[in-house]
This record gives sequence, structure tokens and C-alpha cells, in this order.
Amino acid sequence: MNVGIVRFPGSNCDADVYRAVTEGLGERATYLWHKSTDLEGVDVVVLPGGFSYGDYLRAGAIARFSPIMGEVIDFARTGGLTLGICNGFQVLCEAHLLPGALVRNRNLRFRCHDVGLRVENAGTPFTSAYAEGDLLHIPIAHGEGQFVAEAPTLDELEAENRVVFRYVDRRGQATDAANPNGSARNIAGIMNAAGNVLGLMPHPERHSLSVLGNTDGLAVFRSLLAAVSRGRGRRSDQPPRETREFAAGAVAGAGVSS
Repeated sequence: MNVGIVRFPGSNCDADVYRAVTEGLGERATYLWHKSTDLEGVDVVVLPGGFSYGDYLRAGAIARFSPIMGEVIDFARTGGLTLGICNGFQVLCEAHLLPGALVRNRNLRFRCHDVGLRVENAGTPFTSAYAEGDLLHIPIAHGEGQFVAEAPTLDELEAENRVVFRYVDRRGQATDAANPNGSARNIAGIMNAAGNVLGLMPHPERHSLSVLGNTDGLAVFRSLLAAVSRGRGRRSDQPPRETREFAAGAVAGAGVSS
């Protein structure tokens, strides 16, 4: 498996993901610069945490127009496995690869600590190494992590089993006290309808090596390795014309530079 890790100006968890893949799994990882338009044949794309472009305007709003995002959108819309962590989740929502939005935490404060998560769906390329109902302890570090969406969208996510992770307490209950940012229905991570794009606010890469004292997050990357080994998520050589046009239009006229 070769994991492509996109580096935006302001990314700060790219090296953490790199080490989770290379040291935690012994697999390959490749950094992808935000101004590039070449995914270099990677099997998986990860949009890491951080503060892309300083989180000006809105978190992820500028990064969504980076040149690399045309390729990422193409990759995701043609079946490529795509993972967005924290700021990466925000970028995926801004790019409309995932529904909803991430807004300021309800207490308007930056939160940085471990949280309890419950695995709601273990039948995804990102969670197959877990069992449904597994309880995890994973760090968060964000100021804009409150997931919001209209009620019909939330109902659809629930009905289609697309809520992958949920904030819970030590007993595994989705209580208000266990919700660190006010996210609707304690949602911590969701996937798209096709099941190949996942966004989550907690940082599995920060709990993926034994030296860190916790490896609860490593199974996300193990799951991706298993999916790639089975050929899951590999995009077609030539995407449909309408998809190519959408990807090209995503960055047209954006004028992003840095």
C-alpha cells in the first residue's frame, strides 16, 4: 500500500500520518504538495489535520481550491479511498465530498484531549479491523469541530449506516457530556454514500504507535491496508467525462497560491 498524504501550508499532522503508515504498518507513504496535480499512483489519499492556509475564511475553505484538490476530487469520485482527519474532514465537507459542515465548538474554545469513540459501522474500508461497538480513546485537537447538518441529512446518514464513529462516555453511551464540541447526535465521523470517503475529527494517527502509549487508532490504517490488498477503492484508469469536467472545474479560476 502506498498512502498519499496531502501537505497544505499549515498542515501539522502530515508527519504523524506518515509515521503511522510507515512505522505502524511498515507500508509506503508519499507526501503530495498542495500545488501538485499528480497523485503519483497512490492507493489511498489522506488529508491530514492542521490549519490549512491558516483556516482563514473558514476551516478548509481555501484548501478546497488547491490544485491538488482537483485530483483528490477525481480520485474520490471514481472510487479512490480517501480519508480526511480533523482539518481534512473540514476540507472534504467544503469540497462537497461529504455532507454537512464543521463549525465552531459550542463553547467557542479549542479542545485538545482524548475522547471516547464508539465504532458504529465496522463494515467499511476504514473500520474492518474493528468490531461494531468497539470503544476507543482517540485525541481531538480542534476549535471548529462541531458537525452540523439539516435534519433530513442527519436522518439519511443514520438510516444508511454512514455514521462511522460517535462520541461516547466510558460506558459507551452517547451522552451530551461526552460530546466535546456539540456535534449533532454526537457524530464524530461519517462516510459518503459510496463508502470510499471518510471524514472524522479525532486523530487516529496520534494513537497508532506503542511508543505513544495507545494504539487504538492504528486499526484505521490496518483496515485501509486490508481494503487495498483486496483491490477495494482502486479507481478506474479513465473516469467518466462528467467526473473529469467536475474535477477540472473545482480549481478553475481559484488562483490559489503559496
